[in-house]
Amino acid sequence: MKHSGPGPAELVEVGDDVFAYIQPDGSWYINNTGFVTGRASVISVDACSTERRTRAYLDRIASVTSAPVTTLVNTHHHGDHTYGNSVFGAVTIVGHENCRTEVIAAGPPANRGIWEPVEWGEVTLAPPTLTFSDRLRLWSDDRPVDVSYVGQAAHTTNDSLVWLPEQGVLFCGDLLFNGGTPFLLMGSVRGAIDVLTTVVAPIPATVIVPGHGRPCDGSLIGVVTGYLNFVLAAARQGIDAGLSPLELARETDLGSYAGWLDSERIVGNLHRAYADLGAPGHRVDIQAVLQDMVAYNDGKPLSCYA
Repeated sequence: MKHSGPGPAELVEVGDDVFAYIQPDGSWYINNTGFVTGRASVISVDACSTERRTRAYLDRIASVTSAPVTTLVNTHHHGDHTYGNSVFGAVTIVGHENCRTEVIAAGPPANRGIWEPVEWGEVTLAPPTLTFSDRLRLWSDDRPVDVSYVGQAAHTTNDSLVWLPEQGVLFCGDLLFNGGTPFLLMGSVRGAIDVLTTVVAPIPATVIVPGHGRPCDGSLIGVVTGYLNFVLAAARQGIDAGLSPLELARETDLGSYAGWLDSERIVGNLHRAYADLGAPGHRVDIQAVLQDMVAYNDGKPLSCYA
């Protein structure tokens, strides 16, 4: 789908003292964040990808409350959710143990020719400073904010949920995309299906804030798992036919999913599905897969409006 370019960010109150910060159009490196306001402090869920975007987000927080952000939760390690960590200053950054490891391994942002060039601004590497292995509970005044690891690889190896039980709001990071193509290259297609159906679906959320796209309800879970099952079915056929993931992607009719943003992610998703299914001799080389996605995009860098 051709991008029309991003519109202005929108602040949406999704629960009592809970806000989602929605950044259109939700394509590469344009993510959602959110925050919970207390009397004396604010808990933020994720940062943005660039200094400019993160400062704009902080300005919107300041438009709601004069309380400082004291805690920043990273739902996973990807740069659109973590590159802006350092812009928050002296806050406690919370993330899964694997999130800290992967943020450090990925390093600071750079333009490497995979995406259209981005002006990242003055951002420095700022991994989580408080890590957990299973779950932890934060508090916003007298209301709990539960942060939990999903238990296995899904979107990444370190996806965490932020659940506000008293407000009925779930921040699920990139386990869900609303209107955009899910991306499982650094996780597991099978694992994501399992997590969405056995971990996310049972949570009695009134509002779900996905990592990209509009806030929604639980019906999006079925939509996304439908796509993931479509990817697995295509991968099985491709393996049987002896096709590479790139060859298979070029032959695959995306059908109703063709209109979703960033459809080139089918290449990365098929690479991961081949690995999940144990395709003989298949090894996932992240950089090589990203180059395959550029090849699928007629050799042009992937669109990025960050």
